[in-house]
Amino acid sequence: MLVTVDTGGTKTLIASFSPDGVIQKQVKFATPSDQIEYVSLLATTISEQFSDETIDAISIALPGTIVNNIVTWCNNLGWENFDIASALLPYFGAIRIFIENDANLAGLAETRILDPIPISSLYVTVSTGIGTGVTTNGQIDPGLKHSEGGRILVEFEGRVQEWEDFASGKAIYNTFGQYARDITDRAIWDQISDRISRGFLAVIPMIQPDVVIIGGSIGTYFEHFGPDLDAILRDKLPSHIPCPRIMQAVHPEEAVIYGCYYYALDCLAR
Repeated sequence: MLVTVDTGGTKTLIASFSPDGVIQKQVKFATPSDQIEYVSLLATTISEQFSDETIDAISIALPGTIVNNIVTWCNNLGWENFDIASALLPYFGAIRIFIENDANLAGLAETRILDPIPISSLYVTVSTGIGTGVTTNGQIDPGLKHSEGGRILVEFEGRVQEWEDFASGKAIYNTFGQYARDITDRAIWDQISDRISRGFLAVIPMIQPDVVIIGGSIGTYFEHFGPDLDAILRDKLPSHIPCPRIMQAVHPEEAVIYGCYYYALDCLAR
């Protein structure tokens, strides 16, 4: 059995997978910002909820930069140089533990389910912030795994800003005073499409992916902004830069958990 962990800034989702890739059991808890409390709660929850079968590996996703299985930087939780795998060692002993960035894992999952698997894909999660993951030939791209697409600098409304500062779910709420689920005004969705397009117009010419996959909480409302976003990109991209296929994630809010599963399989096979 594989145990997967999607650690978010506010909540953590744990799920177990059967050998054939089916989610068996899920449990959530509020993510503690204290590292010791997080490790204790994570270990206790896994031990109590998933003790009925042998755990082959634990795959953990975090919204930060991961280097050699260590969380070197996690802005949402205020963590730096946090060696979660070593901290969990007293609880799980020989069970292998894998750590990776959440957007990378979501991109891995959403790319693997495409047929055929594209040579290059760009996954973008638009939620509280904006995260990106680049997949090449069905694997997390090693040269771009530490990229922070949401922090690219774009001139918007007369000043240079980070993309997520004006196009993330948090920014959308702060600007329009509504959560995406409550927005029905077509003019507002047109503005959201424009905001989201600004980052893509900077990133696409550099990466030139075959497909762009949009997930996250805002990604669940793809039908409200996706067609307009596609039209903007086709109109604004230079003529020699092909516009990639723009699509909604199949699992907009569960992609990270599925990515943990695929990543664990890859690591165990090495």
